[in-house]
Amino acid sequence: MRINKFISETGYCSRREADKLVEGGRVTINGSPALLGSQAEHGDDVRIDGNRIGEHKGHVYIALNKPAGITCTTELHIEGNIVDYVSHQERIFPIGRLDKDSEGLILMTNDGDVVNPILRSEGKHEKEYIVTVDRPISESFVIGMSEGVKILGSMTLPCKVTRSAERVFRIVLTEGRNRQIRRMCEAFGYHVRKLQRVRIMNIQLGELPIGEWRDLTELEKAQLFDLLDYTPASPSSSAQAGPKSESN
Repeated sequence: MRINKFISETGYCSRREADKLVEGGRVTINGSPALLGSQAEHGDDVRIDGNRIGEHKGHVYIALNKPAGITCTTELHIEGNIVDYVSHQERIFPIGRLDKDSEGLILMTNDGDVVNPILRSEGKHEKEYIVTVDRPISESFVIGMSEGVKILGSMTLPCKVTRSAERVFRIVLTEGRNRQIRRMCEAFGYHVRKLQRVRIMNIQLGELPIGEWRDLTELEKAQLFDLLDYTPASPSSSAQAGPKSESN
């Protein structure tokens, strides 16, 4: 299999991050420098920065209620990175992003193949947020937000917006531009005071306490994979047969 897939299936990082490691000359296969597109098989001596990476492991899928202040990065030199914060026994990485200033649901995994099916924009996969702003919400704000807002040079897609309190609203997006909700609010003269993601597709944050994580249930995984039309590869599979970013 391709070296980026081999690395991602060990749970070390996503395919995209594996490509960066290869491009940086940090990966070897049986003592020879790896190139983009190089092939590796189970049993090969694959090393990153001279350290041999482990055998392929079972897939992990978790839901984390990320606190504000934690950064969604696998760069371990960054203080407050999400990998160190979770400190999982397997090497897992976040699927997409959630701004450092935002809190709520983020999924993490060691399955590099599931990342793009979840994040790709053409999938129109829903993400739901509860947002608190700095002043009372007007009807024109709700309508304008739902119809689409011009940010970063283009219009956002129409979305569902519901006012739930004087300064609180729910919004359901099917795209994930950089700081999208904050930029949309600013276009109407509002500033976000609190932003919490409460749902990704069929996965609900529910009553999970802030700062804690849980494994996805078998039912949640089955429903998620059905929505994605995705079947996880067997960790022990050999010759058979990462990530973009989104943040708010």
